[in-house]
Amino acid sequence: MRSLLRKVVPKETRQWIRRQRRIGRETKALAKLEVIDCSVGDLGVMDQNKLNEIFLSKDIDQSWQDLEDQRNDLNIPDLTGGVNPGDQRAVYYLAKGLKAGSVLEIGTLIGSSTAYLALAMKDVDHPKIVTVDIDDVNDQVTKPWLARKSSKSPRELVSGIIPESAVEFVVDSSIDFMSNCDKKFDLIFLDGDHTAVNVYREIPLALKLLNPGGVILLHDFFPGNNPLWPLSKKVCPGPFLATNRLENEGLIVEVLPLGSLPWETKYATNITSLAILSAKNPK
Repeated sequence: MRSLLRKVVPKETRQWIRRQRRIGRETKALAKLEVIDCSVGDLGVMDQNKLNEIFLSKDIDQSWQDLEDQRNDLNIPDLTGGVNPGDQRAVYYLAKGLKAGSVLEIGTLIGSSTAYLALAMKDVDHPKIVTVDIDDVNDQVTKPWLARKSSKSPRELVSGIIPESAVEFVVDSSIDFMSNCDKKFDLIFLDGDHTAVNVYREIPLALKLLNPGGVILLHDFFPGNNPLWPLSKKVCPGPFLATNRLENEGLIVEVLPLGSLPWETKYATNITSLAILSAKNPK
């Protein structure tokens, strides 16, 4: 039956059907959750002008170029689960441009974004990165980074960039960790379990953990749950569904997709799925 469908139904139609089924499953699961009361709290206001200042900054660009040898030494593989090289650069520019001194990262995996956060914070006095994953990403027995073609563990990647004590690797779920966390952060990067249910629960917790003017960065945000890249029709519906529900429930925020970056990301494009969660600018 499946082979017959493949012959009769065009590939793009089959992809559309799979996409709609996934969106439907996530929508149903999200609808079962009770409303979570939350407020914008200390979330900062961002706009396209501020983002342009960061991504087109000559000073940040120069600092990026100066790190070429150190970046090459990281030897992070592409398309094995970590954020792509263009997104790594975007994470660096954002952390640098925001002058982030404390960062919470949800979803460590191979440590690609962790390493670039560390590079961005090299010149910060007393930097602090807390990176959380449900798995022990530095396990010396199973060495999970090798399965994703990385030659270094996440801990090894950041070693020598900033002091070892500046990076804390936590094995925990995002919800449990953020529910019990008593620290505050300038930047929170949500890149863990991307299901709508989890992202809907993560954002209210993250809002409580921000320093004044802090920023939340989302990964795998597909506006309208439409494909972003011509060569890939896949979408990750969770972040859009979760933020859309929060906005519909009255949370005064807006999502700013980063869209096209000034450099290449993946599939030979400049397109990124990164997005900023911003407080709305009162006008």
